[in-house]
Order: sequence, then structure tokens, then C-alpha cells
Amino acid sequence: MKYSLAIVFILLFSCAFAQQTDYVDFTHAKAMITVNPDSASVSGHVIYKFNIEKSVDSIYVDARSMTISEVKLNDEVIPFEYNNHKLIIKKEFQESSENKLLVRYSAQPKKALYFLMRNDDWNIWTQGQGKYTSNWLPSFDDVNEKVIFSFDILAPHGYKVLANGALVSTTPNDNGEMWSYSMEKPMSSYLVALVIGKYDAKKETSDSGIPLENYYYPEDSLKFEPTYRYTKRMFDEMESEIGVPFPWQNYKQIPVHDFLYAGMENASATIFSDAFVVDSIGFNDKNYINVNAHEMAHQWFGDLVTAKSGEHHWLQEGFATYYALLAEKSIFGDDYYHFKLYESAQDLARQALQQDNNALLNPKATSLTFYQHGAWVLHALREKVGDLVFRTAVINYLEKHKFWSVETSDFMFEVEALYDGDLSEFKSRWIESDAFPFDDAIELLRSKSSYIHEYMMVDCDAVDSKCAEYLRYDISDEAKIKVIAQAPQLVTNDTFKSSLKVRQAISQYVTKIPAKLKANYETLLDDDSYLTIESALYNLWVNFPEERSKYLSKTKDIYGLSDYNVRMLWLVLNLNTLEFQSDKTQELYNELLSYTGENYSAEVRMNAFQYLEAIKACNAECQENLEASKAHHNWRMVKFAKVMSEKLKSKS
Repeated sequence: MKYSLAIVFILLFSCAFAQQTDYVDFTHAKAMITVNPDSASVSGHVIYKFNIEKSVDSIYVDARSMTISEVKLNDEVIPFEYNNHKLIIKKEFQESSENKLLVRYSAQPKKALYFLMRNDDWNIWTQGQGKYTSNWLPSFDDVNEKVIFSFDILAPHGYKVLANGALVSTTPNDNGEMWSYSMEKPMSSYLVALVIGKYDAKKETSDSGIPLENYYYPEDSLKFEPTYRYTKRMFDEMESEIGVPFPWQNYKQIPVHDFLYAGMENASATIFSDAFVVDSIGFNDKNYINVNAHEMAHQWFGDLVTAKSGEHHWLQEGFATYYALLAEKSIFGDDYYHFKLYESAQDLARQALQQDNNALLNPKATSLTFYQHGAWVLHALREKVGDLVFRTAVINYLEKHKFWSVETSDFMFEVEALYDGDLSEFKSRWIESDAFPFDDAIELLRSKSSYIHEYMMVDCDAVDSKCAEYLRYDISDEAKIKVIAQAPQLVTNDTFKSSLKVRQAISQYVTKIPAKLKANYETLLDDDSYLTIESALYNLWVNFPEERSKYLSKTKDIYGLSDYNVRMLWLVLNLNTLEFQSDKTQELYNELLSYTGENYSAEVRMNAFQYLEAIKACNAECQENLEASKAHHNWRMVKFAKVMSEKLKSKS
């Protein structure tokens, strides 16, 4: 096969770039950045200190789609090459230390830094993992290059600026306010964080002396406690369980508008979706506890030690998932812990039937594999080697490789060094195999948890008298829910005397409501669960049309979760109830239509679009908003808009 000289050059050049960390060590970065919200741009400069470990003929910095106005090497202006992706300095570099590289630049980033409006105020935030910080800051896409960062960030007056590390100072000037932050330890560039917005904060200190800063929108003060419930407790218990001190100066958590994911574990500064900012009722339906604990665990597993490549990604996600589950176990108990493991094993089994590429060490494996299979490896390993060996191995692993990159063998080496036995079969079945060892996982659960054993014994596929008895037994909530899901006709008035979770299952699965259950079913509208209220309202409205006005009147002021789940259902049901507020039809429709606008979050907009399509009322304004959604920064919104557009076209 023949290659052109250009292709050969590119291939060789790419290989050289991939190995830069073998020759060059960038140690410190001092960034001075001006954020310009009105133009959705940034400008400024960054100064890197670096050492040449081995002689090399070029160095580079990743910088995507930027305007590079000046480059200085050791305070001298030098020529450079720039291919819209990498800034390249060609020179015969000899072994040396304390070199300086200044890059002056400006950028209008298409991703990784997002300029959004929330309630007519700016809410600006970053997402580096998978998006590349080099879109807005000349930095390093290679996760193995770890740098100690400090930042001077100039932003408009009236906004809070948050970044990695400790706040050193704030200095007002005519153009805004300069916020200075400083890190003490190195991190990968994808962990650089920046948030600008209107925030208040409540601060406390961990048992080990780490400042904990929890941020919230000023209008959400009443949601602070349910949102951040158990935060300090989880932090203290996680630090104790892991056995290695928290690696950064402080820990911040910041909700942002329309985030791409649930959360992101930037070093010392977790950014998370404000969809998890909930009131005390929403806490029962969709709380921040698991995401909170997951991103917290990443501060050690991912931030302190980083997987060298995608092949070892489970060392980040599997560990974070496992330690988050341990945090939840300390709050909700052993049965909760084992049931979550059972659910994840079932999910992994279903995935195995649907697709290949499920191997844990496959860099193209699914998130489910990295997260849940990875967590299962750690649970099974701990059961096999015992608490002492497991915890000591984790400590040794983190201490030996802190602020560095790791492979799977690095962790297993520490376990094998302490365990008096052979782990080759374990590694083969749990880590190296192409498939998740489902049977082994279930047997492990059955042997350790009578709770899971009981749950698995419940089976009402064939309705008989035994199934009816199940709901009268003192069985677990999960077992009752399983019965209700399989045989909703077995629900009696006594079943309503159950927990919030079981009552929620009644609202979900009992869709045909017998008259004898009507009075108890109506009490579901008073439950501290927006999901229960949503399902119960719809089912009552369908089953008892003569009392629709009563149900709508009772729920008229409830908005529900962050996607307005109850409010939007209420609007649609109201529009289809002629005897209730018929004089407000246009007003109600306009409210539903307004939720498709760009000033609302993606989840609110998608909910509104779906309802409008369902009632065949997506008018020209609705379709215009849908078309605009195709340019949204969130790929889920974009995909949704494209699918919905095609659906509307096919019906026109």
C-alpha cells in the first residue's frame, strides 16, 4: 500500500506529539483571562514553565480554533507554527529546566466554554472532559500532562467567578473585577474549571480541616438543605474510608444552567446540573446524593490518579461509582447497597444481550460497563481479599501514583502484593473477560444478602393466591413494588398503608382504578413525591371524568421537578377539560408554548415540545423554537429536536 509523503509526515508528526510527555514536562501555568460575555469570547495569555527532560526538536501546546497573536520563549518573541489545532515551536531543545513559554491569544469557543443566560443573567461554565479545555485556554489534551494552574480572571461587575483552587484575591477595576485563584498541586487540563454567575454560598469545614463551599442561586436558599443533604457527612466518611487525605486545598460544588451531564469532577470544583437543585419534596424523587458522592470520589479517582488511556477508564468511573455506593450505604443501609448492585447486574446482563464491546478494558465500551461493571469488580474483589487487604491496597495505590497516571495493572499489583493467594482467575473472569460474570455476581449477592434472596423469590408472572399474600407479608419495599408491577390488580386498600416508594409504585402501575380504591388513590395527590402526584393526577383524571375539576383544582399550584413535570401535565389536562377554566384556554396554551423558548432548560423545553406534539398543537412558533433547538449546545437537545422535526413533517 502506498502513502503520500504528506500522509507519512502527518502520521510521524502525530506519533511525535503523542509522546511529548516523554521529553517535556510542563510544570506550572499562570493564566490571565478576560471573559467577554457579550461576544462569547475570551482573550488573554498563559505562561507555562517547563523542563526539557530529553533533547527534542519541537514542543507544542493544544489550542483549538484560536487567534494566536504572540509567542515568547524565555521572554523572547519567537516564530511559531499553528495549524488551528496545535501551536508548535520548532527548535533544538536541550535538557534544561525552568523554561518559560508565553502564549497570547483570543478565542470564540464552540465548545468546552458555554455562555448561557439564566433569568436574564449570565451563567457561564466549562466542561473539559471529552470537550477539550484547549478550545478556550491553550493547554494539553493529553491527560498524562499534569500542571499546577493559577488563574487571573477578569469578568463583569456583579458576578461571582469560581475556579479551581483557593481564591487569592478579588480586585475591581474599570472593566470589571479580577478574580485570582491558585492551585498547589498538578492536574490534567481537562479538569480546569471556570464558572461565572449569580451565586450565594454556605461554607463549612470537614473533620480534617478542608473548607467545603456549597453554592446556590440566591433565590434557591430554601432548596439548599435538601440539595446538599449529607454532603459533609459523605465527605468525612469518604475521606476516612479511602484512607488518603483529600488532595486539594478546598472543595467547591456549583450548580449551573443546562449542564451537559449530571456532574463533572473538576479538581477541587465539581460543576453539576441545576436539575438536582430540589426542594424537600423533590428530594424524594430526584436528589443529588449519588451524583454528589460520585463526583466527590473522583477527586481521588480520576483527579489525584488519572487513567492513562481509555482502556483503563474504569479506574476512574468504576471507583467513583463504587465509593459513591459506599457513601449511600452509610446513609440508607446494607439492603439499599445490595439492591443497587443487583439492579446494576441486571442492567449489565440486558446490555450483554443487545450489543458487543462490553469488555471492561475495551476503550470503546459503554458507560454502563465502565461505571457499573467497574464498581462490581471492586465489590467482588473486596469480598475475595477482605477489608484489610483491599483498603491497604487502595491507600498504597493512591500514595504511590498520586498526581500521576495509572493502568489497571498498577492497582492490581498493590492488591496482589498484599493478598496471600492467587488472583489470576479473578482477573480473568472479572477484568479481562469480554463479558460481565452475571452468574457469579448474583451468587455473591444471594450468599451475602437475605434481602436479595427474598426479592428474587418473589415472582408473580402467573397470578395466584400466593401472589396476593405477598402484599400482606412483611416483605421489603422492593419486593412489594415487584409484585405491584407484575400484578397491579392485587393492590388493596391495605396496600396504601405502605411507604412513599410503594405508594409511588401504586400510582405508576395501577392505571385502572377500581371504585373501591378511589378514596385511597386520591390520597396519593398529597404525597411528598412529584412523580407520584404526576402519575396519580393523570390516572384519576382518566378514570373519573366527572371529578376532573376537583383534581385539577387541587394540583393547580404544583410545578414539580426541574422539568415542570406536574405543571405541564396539569396544563394539558386543563386544556382538555372543558368544564374547568374554559375562559383561560388561550392563556394556558400560551404558558405551555412559552416553555419551548430558549430561556428555559433543555429538559423543560423537551417536555413542552412532547406535550404540544401529543395534543397536535405545535404551531408555527413552536416549530420555530424546535428548529432553533437544533443549534443547542446540548447534544441531547439537538438529537431530540431533529427527531421531533421529522416526526412533525411525517404527520403534516
